[in-house]
Amino acid sequence: MIITDYLRSDPSVQWTYAKQMGVDHAVIRLPEDKEFDCTNPSHWRLVYERFSNYGLVPTVLEPMPNALHDSIKAGDAQRDACIDQVIRMFPIMDRLNIRTVCLNFMAHVGWSRTSHQLQERGGAIVTGFRLQDYPADAGQAISEAELWANLSYFLEAVVPEAEKHNIRLALHPDDPPVSPLGKVSRILTSLQAMQRAVHLVPSDHLGVTMCQGTFTAMGENLEEAIAAFARENKLFFVHFRDVAGDKTDFRETFHDNGPTDMARIIRLYRELGISVPIRVDHVPTLAGESNDIPGYATLGRLFAVGYLKGLLDGARV
Repeated sequence: MIITDYLRSDPSVQWTYAKQMGVDHAVIRLPEDKEFDCTNPSHWRLVYERFSNYGLVPTVLEPMPNALHDSIKAGDAQRDACIDQVIRMFPIMDRLNIRTVCLNFMAHVGWSRTSHQLQERGGAIVTGFRLQDYPADAGQAISEAELWANLSYFLEAVVPEAEKHNIRLALHPDDPPVSPLGKVSRILTSLQAMQRAVHLVPSDHLGVTMCQGTFTAMGENLEEAIAAFARENKLFFVHFRDVAGDKTDFRETFHDNGPTDMARIIRLYRELGISVPIRVDHVPTLAGESNDIPGYATLGRLFAVGYLKGLLDGARV
């Protein structure tokens, strides 16, 4: 496995911690200001060189730039222009050897939680979701049929171009994996749906982000889900996290304090011959920390990366 950390495009203490923890590969988020043109090679080069000069290798793009992808998912009047820009990113990524894009297909409402203040072990703070607490009239209406049609339209356009430039498209399941959220339908909410999605366009370059916490919340057997995608060589990227509860009522956990046997999962990746980028996700906020960006505080990330590194080392024994 290729251990990575999720880092924004401007240097920060998180970059320093990554290097101090022995993490040399970065999952990068592109700048989200009007000055950055995602189709301009020189703009990409500046971001790339910031990372590489710091000793970090940009390896995965996450997410697909929202300024483009929101219109694609909604299927609005800007969709074709946005798809064209996505396609124009691929030769740039090819030249920079950034081979994987983690993308989702959650229209109008993305990653969603109803609480950011739940207590975990020792009073650490985590996020959680309860469907009954989600406002029934929230979001712009979109149907499951529209979403499947929009996803097919998008993939039919971009997958051939991804193949030309050896770019892997790693679909992330919907989080939370329930439909609808208010008036907004969701489609990538089960193992069956994810398997349908990655076969909409036959390609070795279309696969999944194995978000362990989301598949667990779905109620799927995580080991079986991992094996199913591994058998088809469609497991491209891993989000290492866990949740307690079910898709209608769950909370995040410490990575060693949820229902999943994480050591077994890491051994399974090794047994299946999976060697893809992996990163920790959605960490608890620990004592003395700000909870300004729930799930992405510092101390919980240090703990999670250390735990993951230990499991990866142990799996080699």
